[in-house]
Amino acid sequence: MSNVEQNKLTLEKLSAFAKTRGFIFPSSEIYGGLANTYDFGPYGVALKENIKNLWWKKFISSREDMYGIDASIMVNPRVWDASGHIANFGDVMVEDLATKKRYRADHLIEEFFQKKGQEVKVDGKTADELQKIIEENNILSPDGNKMTPARKFNLLFKTEIGIIEGEGSTVYLRGEIAQGIFINFKNVLESMHPKLPFGIGQVGKAFRNEVTKGQLTHRTLEFDLMEFEYFFNPEEQDWDKLFDYWKNQMIEFSIELGLKQENLKWRQHEEFELSHYSKRTEDIEYNYPWAGFKEMWGCAYRTDFDLKNHSQKSGKDLSYIYPDGKKVVPHVIEPTFGLSRLAGVILTDAYTEEEIETANGTKENRIVLKLDKKLSPVKIAFLPLMKKDGLSEKAKELFDNFKNSFACEYDITGSIGKRYRRQDEIGTPFCITVDYKTLEDNTVTIRDRDSMKQDRVEIQNLDQFLKEKLR
Repeated sequence: MSNVEQNKLTLEKLSAFAKTRGFIFPSSEIYGGLANTYDFGPYGVALKENIKNLWWKKFISSREDMYGIDASIMVNPRVWDASGHIANFGDVMVEDLATKKRYRADHLIEEFFQKKGQEVKVDGKTADELQKIIEENNILSPDGNKMTPARKFNLLFKTEIGIIEGEGSTVYLRGEIAQGIFINFKNVLESMHPKLPFGIGQVGKAFRNEVTKGQLTHRTLEFDLMEFEYFFNPEEQDWDKLFDYWKNQMIEFSIELGLKQENLKWRQHEEFELSHYSKRTEDIEYNYPWAGFKEMWGCAYRTDFDLKNHSQKSGKDLSYIYPDGKKVVPHVIEPTFGLSRLAGVILTDAYTEEEIETANGTKENRIVLKLDKKLSPVKIAFLPLMKKDGLSEKAKELFDNFKNSFACEYDITGSIGKRYRRQDEIGTPFCITVDYKTLEDNTVTIRDRDSMKQDRVEIQNLDQFLKEKLR
């Protein structure tokens, strides 16, 4: 077998594949869609669930220094004032005076100069600086219209609660899930009595009102995060060493998920990129075939910014108190894992096109999703060679026997060759075929997804065989 077109995977090809095979659908498609929103299909949901369970086991449930929570999506708006998100969480935008469409000012400037064959760096520039560039070069909107002056727009989604509309009923959908952890810090201290250092983690939805170029699940309006805050006393622990420890843990998890190490690299944020709460941030970037290296996950040193500000604004003491009465406001390291984005990265990394030789000696291409078996939405497919002569009944019987132990499918649609291809494309590690020999000697054929090698196994040994292969 040889890989073909491995470096030619495009976003359009991956998006079409993800939709056809039930992983990711464009949201609201029957109504023309909604930019930067996606729905996860049956296999996409299963993939996300497998990732989430592995993350939770590695970083939360298997550790003695971690505690899990599930905080509300909507919180008192004072939380976002204290965290600095109302004042600092935004992009510099311009608005078309005729169409009222909004655009990222930096994106418009970069595209304007790219069309002229020039490159310009606008990272870190203020709204006034971006506006000056727009004016000096007479940059218009994509529709050819003049625009409003560049100004910062907040990325938090506003909504209202209660029955009376007005400023007093305004709340925000969370733009990050970290604040739910910080405002529950005191509750975890008083209920669980942890010892420093320790972490609090959760998985949940976040929302950002960003204007971006859609790239499947890479950057969306609504997304899932897996995140924890690791609290420590900087007088007792070196934050640099702790930061490096969690960086290593994040890379280790990437490899455990089956991601190719050559497609990953760390990049440290420059000073102008740092969030208002961060002293140091580094991203693990993934090398997309169509876009190069882009942010996948991030690790940030948030110091004591959040707990200190919430203490001041709420009037509640969020210090950690030692048995001898000594108080400290802990600092935090924050490893953040984008679950929705990761699902797209994993599909990208696993997607493979191969040239194979068929049983009759001809060559053909097959698509195979080389997922790590821990992530595969379906672990085993039971396939009768034919629908007749009791083969389908026997295959269904085996499916019923194993469906409570493994994620299984029973498939009788199409030829056996087409069914093998379909299971290859959704990443199923093993296909078990019931044929006429099964009825004679109670054995089945087990086909390996990657090698396509077939082994004959007695049904009585099937459970042990699968447990060894899928553990």
